[in-house]
Amino acid sequence: MDRMLLKGIVFYGYHGVFAEENRLGQKYIVDLDLRLDLSRAARTDDVNDTVNYAEIHALVKGIVEGRPTKLIETLAEKIASSVLGTYTSIIEAAVSVTKPNPPFNIIFDGVTVELRRKRGLNGSIVPVEE
Repeated sequence: MDRMLLKGIVFYGYHGVFAEENRLGQKYIVDLDLRLDLSRAARTDDVNDTVNYAEIHALVKGIVEGRPTKLIETLAEKIASSVLGTYTSIIEAAVSVTKPNPPFNIIFDGVTVELRRKRGLNGSIVPVEE
């Protein structure tokens, strides 16, 4: 299966367990690893034969910059479900959400959650089993 990778997309959102996070907000970094068949687009050189990554960016932006969630796990799930629900040509999606500045007195590069989801036999969106 072919892949489309969208790496290091930066948004500003208001997610978190603590009230300060919901009030002040912070930067979030999203990576998408999308599995789909890109052979037709490669042959035709036509944007209509692929998924438009500018549209995917807008979809993800609306989620990350939209209604706050407490957990980045929930945020990643919303992104995966929306991407797979909107683009039926995408078979599988891995979504990573990084919160680079969690409100803790520790020094590190942040915390990242990665979810892998795929389209199930009945069209439902299910976790990928490894």
